[in-house]
Parts: sequence; C-alpha cells; structure tokens
Amino acid sequence: MIQETRFMFEQTVIDHLDKLANIEKKSINALIRDMIEERYEKLKQQQKLDNFYSGIGLSTGLIGNNSIQEIKANRNV
Repeated sequence: MIQETRFMFEQTVIDHLDKLANIEKKSINALIRDMIEERYEKLKQQQKLDNFYSGIGLSTGLIGNNSIQEIKANRNV
C-alpha cells in the first residue's frame, strides 16, 4: 500500500537533495526512500548487536545473575 506523505524542507536541504538526486541519477522520492531504508537497516543491525551483547553480559560483566568473578570462584577445577 502506498501512502502519500508530504514533507517540508528548508531551501538548503532541497538544494542538497536536488544535487544528490542528480549525482545518483534518482528521483528525490527514490533518494529519500533509499536513505530511510539504509538508516533503518543500520538501526536494526545495531539493535541486534545491542541485544546480543546485553544477552551475554558483556556490557555489564554479568552472565545471567552472576558476575564472571563469581562463576570463576565457584567452579570446580
């Protein structure tokens, strides 16, 4: 489903969009759509990485509810 949305930009942004569209040989609509999708994909990838690192405890030093030090101290050698 295609929905029409209107945006208002300052003249300098419009000028930049025109130049970018000419360089990339795309319409301004296609250029904006591609920029949004590229930014969205980067955000999704970052969220996946954040979820991964928080899940294994690298950001907090915790694995589950235990710190790495507690795990090392309580393991049987």
